[in-house]
Amino acid sequence: MDIDQTGRCAARAPIRYRNALLLGCTAVIALTPALSLAQDTGGEGDPTVLETLVVQGSGSSATKLDTDNDSKSIVATETTGVGKMPSEILTTPASVSVVTAKEIEERGANTIEQVVQYTAGVVTDYYGSDDRYDYFKIRGFSPFTYRDGLAIGRSWGGPLEEPYAFERVEILKGANSTGFGVSDPGGSVNYVTKLPKSERFGEVYGTGGSFSHKEAGFDFGDNITEDDTLSYRLTGKFQRSDAEYDYSQDDENFIMGGITWRPTDATSLSFVFDHLDRDGTPSGGGHPRGTDLDRDVFSGEPAYNYNDVNRNTYSVIFDHDFENGLSFNASARSSSSDSGFGYAYLFDGLGANDPADSLIDRYFFGSDKSTDQFIVDAHVVYETNFNDIESRTLFGVEYNKIDTENDSYYAPASQIDWENPVYGGGPGVLAPYNVVTANQKTKAVYLQEDMTFFDKLTVSVGLRNDWFDLEEEGTNLYTGPFSGSSDVSEFSKRLGVSYKITEELATYVSYAESVAPPSAGVEPTIGTQYEIGVKYQPDAFPALFTASIYDLTMENITTYEAPTYLPATIDKVRHRGLDLEAKFEVNSNVNVIASYGYIDSEIDEPGNVSGYNGKSFAQVPEHMASVWGTYTLEGNGARGDMTFGLGARYIGPYYFDNANTRKSDGAVVFDAAYTYKIQENTTFQLNATNLFDEKHIANDDGGAIYYNPGRAIMATLRQTW
Repeated sequence: MDIDQTGRCAARAPIRYRNALLLGCTAVIALTPALSLAQDTGGEGDPTVLETLVVQGSGSSATKLDTDNDSKSIVATETTGVGKMPSEILTTPASVSVVTAKEIEERGANTIEQVVQYTAGVVTDYYGSDDRYDYFKIRGFSPFTYRDGLAIGRSWGGPLEEPYAFERVEILKGANSTGFGVSDPGGSVNYVTKLPKSERFGEVYGTGGSFSHKEAGFDFGDNITEDDTLSYRLTGKFQRSDAEYDYSQDDENFIMGGITWRPTDATSLSFVFDHLDRDGTPSGGGHPRGTDLDRDVFSGEPAYNYNDVNRNTYSVIFDHDFENGLSFNASARSSSSDSGFGYAYLFDGLGANDPADSLIDRYFFGSDKSTDQFIVDAHVVYETNFNDIESRTLFGVEYNKIDTENDSYYAPASQIDWENPVYGGGPGVLAPYNVVTANQKTKAVYLQEDMTFFDKLTVSVGLRNDWFDLEEEGTNLYTGPFSGSSDVSEFSKRLGVSYKITEELATYVSYAESVAPPSAGVEPTIGTQYEIGVKYQPDAFPALFTASIYDLTMENITTYEAPTYLPATIDKVRHRGLDLEAKFEVNSNVNVIASYGYIDSEIDEPGNVSGYNGKSFAQVPEHMASVWGTYTLEGNGARGDMTFGLGARYIGPYYFDNANTRKSDGAVVFDAAYTYKIQENTTFQLNATNLFDEKHIANDDGGAIYYNPGRAIMATLRQTW
């Protein structure tokens, strides 16, 4: 690796990187013997399991993932979460969780944080009332996100994604840069876009509820031609709402249109355009330390309080089956986004404990950012059998170009009296304290090989090399001009072995690596993970039970902590843990999701340069657990079906800082749902998050405290066809 750098930016960030954590996960529940519910995934004469992956009217089974059942079941059996090849979750030597469209709708999940919060090893809402980003961590680290296998970026720092755009959300736990590319060792998330189907379908809905929430959405499609070769799909969501604090806003316009052409049974070409427009507010500004005020108290400035995102995305997906085991896939995406936020926040160590007065210090912080990305991936898959050995080989190349301009603003704001707040107005015209222009080009070549012996033993190998060309320049108010460049070549690998003890029970062991260059002129962040696990997928009814033990390490970590928010490098963080997860449909009446996560976190810094050696990494609870269940009471003619849902999420205590001087309390949060089938295709649904309005401190950055989200109740009327 060769790194050249001049006038390196100190990257001073006197900003609120509010640390905290909130999660949902739970202990695995024992099965109840029940009725068999068979799922029709393919013909009886299918020569291989792979052929059941064919999407209706689409091309290759080796490159296309079947998501047809995602709207009907909470249990997924196939995934692309580990790489570009669809594979059975049972025999995949990695820990993968899939949140299907049915589960998203059933729980009324309106944000990505809500989508993943019942997943083992995942923590959410660790920044409290900060509404700028999707804040969640997997196994203690922020994940990288992907859409249809193409990189988006970190969940922390990107636009809030719209869950209604996706058929499913795949959560891979653990290191794996050989699959989709750069990532941290904690895990990664792949969003699977809704694509046109070769049949008529649709729904419209309206939602209203807490905080003046008003929302309407639709998702429908049909064939354009009589021979089913051309289909379309149109998806949209429009929302007008407040947040739970005063002077807040949470508006959204989302529209997505797609068209798929299938000239033959072996070929498909899809084009998707989507537009995301968010007009919101970033935060309530925090609460003074030492107080217990209501969540709706606003400590910011109404005149400087915005959080806007405008993004356009164009995606193309092409599949072709050459037959004789050879297939090809190419995907490309072009996106352009403009985003910005500005707000005032509290930062006063004494808070309400100041004996002199009730005035609290505040600061303005803002950002204007534009990002243009073009990414393209192409790969071939070759499947063959010889004797009792099945082989699948994938070889691919990827190119990713990202251009970013980011101006950051910071200035002292007027103090505010927390007992009698009077707002002082916005900061006027602010000059940026940090101006950065960054250009990143990534080229990659990768190879994946899965070999199955005697339909029992599966050996999976992943190899990838990424070449990063990074350039960065700008001006910092405190340090002056800076520039940096990096020419980095990083090789990562993965090895996994899975063994089917029976047709329903498999065990696995794996080793995987990750790499993620944070910025130009900085050493790449690297990670390694060792994992062993067991999976059980009964034939009697749809279910998947997983248990895994892991040991992962992340090196070269840059952190930003209060009160200075200057960059600090930690040599190594080691997490050893256990994940347990169960999803099962006992019969048509009972569905259960349960999970439990344990993490032993330790900062490993032999020289103890930062003073954190032996401490726990911030925002990592030792214990997390959750359970969600639904029961359907079938109708009797005059009355329609009624479905009752109840969930609980336990968040164990965790440290707010790496010095381990501030710590949260454990908490349990309950969620509930009720659905009534008015007619065959008409339903009324009621969802409540944080049902009992449980209140705890999600983050204490040393200058202010931030609470977990409060109770929200939403009612939805839905019509399908």
